[in-house]
Amino acid sequence: MSVPLYVPVLPVRQHARLAYQGVRPDPQAAMAPLWNLPPSPGVPPAALRSAPWKKELDRVRGAHRRHPGWVDAPFAEEAQIPALSEILSECTGFSGLLRPVTGPERSAAQRSAALEAARRRGCGVGVRVRVPGEWNGDTAEDVDRLLAHADPDVPVDLLLDLGGVLPGRPDAAKEALRALDALWPLANWRTAAVLGGGFPRVTDDMLELGALHEAPRADWRMWQETRASGRDYVPLLAYGDYGVQPVTALAQQPAGGGPPWGVLRYTVDGWFVLCKVWNRGPDRTAGIRMAARRIRELPEFRGAVASAGETWLRDCAEGPLTSKDGTGQIADWLRAGNIQHMTFVVRSLLQR
Repeated sequence: MSVPLYVPVLPVRQHARLAYQGVRPDPQAAMAPLWNLPPSPGVPPAALRSAPWKKELDRVRGAHRRHPGWVDAPFAEEAQIPALSEILSECTGFSGLLRPVTGPERSAAQRSAALEAARRRGCGVGVRVRVPGEWNGDTAEDVDRLLAHADPDVPVDLLLDLGGVLPGRPDAAKEALRALDALWPLANWRTAAVLGGGFPRVTDDMLELGALHEAPRADWRMWQETRASGRDYVPLLAYGDYGVQPVTALAQQPAGGGPPWGVLRYTVDGWFVLCKVWNRGPDRTAGIRMAARRIRELPEFRGAVASAGETWLRDCAEGPLTSKDGTGQIADWLRAGNIQHMTFVVRSLLQR
């Protein structure tokens, strides 16, 4: 099994699953997503099998018939861990391509369940090590103790998760290297990925409606700085990010309603391009088509054949103002945004 180039961190949501399936076969083969269940606050363990995300998890499992990935429940409540561990164990056992995830800060029950599922299914386990700020050297000792409980024949994957990597965190690459220097000698890692979220969180008072806005891809710059360090392990690292959503989106629960606006997104070399649009009202159709047209007119636009994301933007831009057909909803904008982003990231990594 080849080591992935790219690890997108995705929610177990329909728009993310459709985006993954919408990536063409060649770039998809270079990807191994880290899927995340949403929180289920207060849901009794016996009711988790009927939680809204369960059917989507089954569809995610079905999407992994050829390529590997991981599945995690990072927001599990203590009482939910046994039931969630059983659900995720069944998910990993379907084809052996989806692997359970644990981490040094997880409870003993969760760590044991993930390691046992990895041993029983023979699929290996992901060790998700969070570094949201400055690296804490004690974390390496915690990871070492976790690995001591793993079967020596079970493959282990290092998922170094830096969380949000925005422009206000200029030392993220240094912290990643400090963590890798400490963690790399602890195991013969099957996969090692550096994950970071760079897309800004858009709020009501942020961005002018209809205008293009550029946000720096600080997570990509962090990756380039890490690559330039010259460490022996650098050629073996995979790059990972949170796609075109902020890190905080993973903790959001599926719900109706929402703001009266949405965002069209596009990715270029050093920037995320955002355009805020109304999602209701008489000017909705014209505003969305104009936003798609402005993105399509960017010098960096890669053309409608680059991916299904670009195709959607082209078709939306050229649609009639008299019809809302093809303008989509927030889920469609996220799906198209992630398809173009993931495709572009893989192609960028192949050129390194």
